[in-house]
Amino acid sequence: MSSMPSTVAHSDADPLETREWLDALEAVITEEGPERAHFLIERLIELGRLAGINQPYCANTEYLNTIPADRQVTAPGDYAIENRIRSYVRWNALAMVLRANKGDSNLGGHIASFASAATLYDVGFIHFWRAPTEQHGGDLVFVQGHSAPGIYARAFLLGRLSEDQLDGFRQDVDGKGLTSYPHPWLMPDFWQFPTVSMGLGPLQAIYQARFMKYMHDRGHADATGRKVWAFMGDGEMDEPESMGAIGMAGREKLDNLIFVVNCNLQRLDGPVRGNGKIIQELESDFRGAGWNVIKVIWGGYWDALLAQDKKGLLRQRMMDCVDGEYQTFKSKDGAYVREHFFNTPELKAMVANWTDDDIWRLNRGGHDPHKVYAAYQSAVNHTGQPTVILAKTIKGYGMGESGEAQNITHQQKKMGTTSLKAFRDRFKLPITDEQLETPPYLKFEEGSAELNYMREKRLALGGYLPQRRRAVEPQPIPPLSAFDALLKATGEGREISTTMAFVRILNVLLKDKVLGRRVVPIVPDESRTFGMEGMFRQYGIWNQQGQNYVPQDADQLMFYKESKDGQMLQEGINEAGAMSDWIAAATAYSTHGVQMLPFYIFYSMFGLQRTMDLCWAAGDSRARGFLVGGTAGRTTLNGEGLQHEDGHSHVLSATIPNCISYDPTFAYELAVIVQDGLRRMVAEQQDVFYYLTVMNENYEHPAMPEGAERDILKGMYRFRKGAANNGPRVQLLGSGTIFREAIAAAELLRADWGVEADLWSCPSFTELARDGHDCTRHHLLHPEEPARVCHVTACLGDTRGPVIAATDYIRAFADQIRPFVAEGGRRYVVLGTDGFGRSDTREQLRHFFEVDRYWITLASLRALADDKQIDVAKVAEAIRKYGLDPDKPNPVKV
Repeated sequence: MSSMPSTVAHSDADPLETREWLDALEAVITEEGPERAHFLIERLIELGRLAGINQPYCANTEYLNTIPADRQVTAPGDYAIENRIRSYVRWNALAMVLRANKGDSNLGGHIASFASAATLYDVGFIHFWRAPTEQHGGDLVFVQGHSAPGIYARAFLLGRLSEDQLDGFRQDVDGKGLTSYPHPWLMPDFWQFPTVSMGLGPLQAIYQARFMKYMHDRGHADATGRKVWAFMGDGEMDEPESMGAIGMAGREKLDNLIFVVNCNLQRLDGPVRGNGKIIQELESDFRGAGWNVIKVIWGGYWDALLAQDKKGLLRQRMMDCVDGEYQTFKSKDGAYVREHFFNTPELKAMVANWTDDDIWRLNRGGHDPHKVYAAYQSAVNHTGQPTVILAKTIKGYGMGESGEAQNITHQQKKMGTTSLKAFRDRFKLPITDEQLETPPYLKFEEGSAELNYMREKRLALGGYLPQRRRAVEPQPIPPLSAFDALLKATGEGREISTTMAFVRILNVLLKDKVLGRRVVPIVPDESRTFGMEGMFRQYGIWNQQGQNYVPQDADQLMFYKESKDGQMLQEGINEAGAMSDWIAAATAYSTHGVQMLPFYIFYSMFGLQRTMDLCWAAGDSRARGFLVGGTAGRTTLNGEGLQHEDGHSHVLSATIPNCISYDPTFAYELAVIVQDGLRRMVAEQQDVFYYLTVMNENYEHPAMPEGAERDILKGMYRFRKGAANNGPRVQLLGSGTIFREAIAAAELLRADWGVEADLWSCPSFTELARDGHDCTRHHLLHPEEPARVCHVTACLGDTRGPVIAATDYIRAFADQIRPFVAEGGRRYVVLGTDGFGRSDTREQLRHFFEVDRYWITLASLRALADDKQIDVAKVAEAIRKYGLDPDKPNPVKV
């Protein structure tokens, strides 16, 4: 056996003794295998530490394949056929992008990413990835966004996509083309996960793997043998989201999770680590986080050279070269590599009998299907840890002078004739020179060995991938009467918050005989803030290891209980993780064929604002469930201050088309909204999700006005009609806790100024605005039909007086409905909490932001004076009467 190169920096005081130790170790490896050698080394290290030897941990191994050639399993299948399939897929992916960018279309697209990853995907599709069947739940595969053309190209060869669809790449407005990247919203039967917002794929894959174990432990789905595969680039690993949860995956031993990092050494503009080694860096990070690490660095053409490397000089050279050099080598030719890589007499001697073409054929591991197969086979059989495969590739592989291993390659969307000819010849494709002017798509003839092979392999693995389930069996939902207690008044002197009302609704659902087991409560370490600690003992916090300790509060009624079959998910101070949990549960109808009902409750300021990219991805994923922003609004959270006080989450939620948002004031509004959400998402299988805001402010709640349900859902209903009069009158609108200030303002207007007010609760200014814009669009496109009347206009149609709206959010929230209030010249005044938050009492905050009852009263009087309904002197009088300071600083002005 060859001797091992020394990596010790200091001189060897006793080389003979060193040789004896190394010989002994080599003998163990030869006679008893590497596992025994590993055990003995670990025992020696343990003994050394006990003896006081400070031996630092090293998470790196040599810059070599983790699986040596002599331990590499043989890949099954027909290598020649697989190679032809891979070549056709490569060409079609390239042709699709080139055709889309022919002339001046400039639709964009990416060639280089898939060119580097083609083998990584091909081996998975042919040998590993299972589709869902009655016998197997199917694997989940997160495709790297920039590799989408290659996935389309393979689907085309299988007959799943047509040539017209390929020619519609990046032309999806009419619904007939193909989306630029994986987007379930636009291709709901094909793509399963949106991944091109880099970092979200790795993060969500971790939590999908974790939720798969939750589903298995709770008996909702059999996850035996199922894996979550996530593909990403080495440049993508710089995103905090990519690496942010790898410690959790290691800690929770998610052995159903496999990361495949395509290490082509390049990001969008240049090298990922020009002066370093990204593979070594990632190896250290993942191994330190408790992952199984498999490096696939060198292809099979290197095996013979490495076997000759008796002194370790080649291995040392491999370690010494930095990634910037490796990129340069592959952008040149064999002669350059001979001169600059094999740069010592000893190394040059190793390739003295090789031609430059021989040297140029030295391949990287990620392009060698045998090496990739061995890595995948090892990964799927590994237990007790998640696995990361670090596969070294070349960005733009096969693109030649048009971009192979060049800094410009990520943006390449066109290729010259010379490069196309070289690509064709390299992959032995049946294309003539004349055809290269408009690159044709290649297909295998029906009945050909290649097409039969592709279909047989997929049939053996359960069917085609990617694929996505759109619906599951609808579930019966509880009627509104199930929440009857919340539809009634709380009673005089009995005060609750809408957060308490929400918890009661949640408890009703948890006790439901059908939906109860499917409810997934998710909290990011704030259960007690939201009054949910009672659920700890009753339902348990899921932990696949159970609870291997006695909790500190074991003697308490509501002790902290973790359980293998627990129902709650408690993520700690980790909103991104909790949101990923929620997405996994909210898409379980598609990924597992089981309708789950997730409720994720959080400080509203730390929900959408902190995880908006994930919220947008949830919309793209067609998620179904409830997001609940607690302690919502800019003035309801006493004492916490600027970064805790939310005045804009409803503006953020309004940007997501399939997010239905409500800011209820009363318990009955919340009950009506949740029950209707169940109807839409669970019974009718609509791909929407809800954002609800609830507050921690206690007050009495009235009974629901008779027949108000329909208008509550539309977003606006008359809460109370003012007394009939012929004098001045206003319409007061509001939502959340500030609607109670509007109610109080109505009393002031009547008692102090003789002004009557009609009160309108507006649980959703967002839904009102959407309805209004829909009516406006219909009117535009149907000029010969009667105009539709939007709900806002219908509500205010038989009323008079200016309209004043006040909320606990910035003015843009209520300002959404201005066009529909202002029809016919109606005056509309909006009060809101624009500006940075402050820490103080609710009364002080509402005065500071000018949304309390006195400011609503003043705004009403000012609007009436502007409409010539009262004398302007009354406005000045009100300022004095209520002690309002005209010189008070503007809360918005900086």
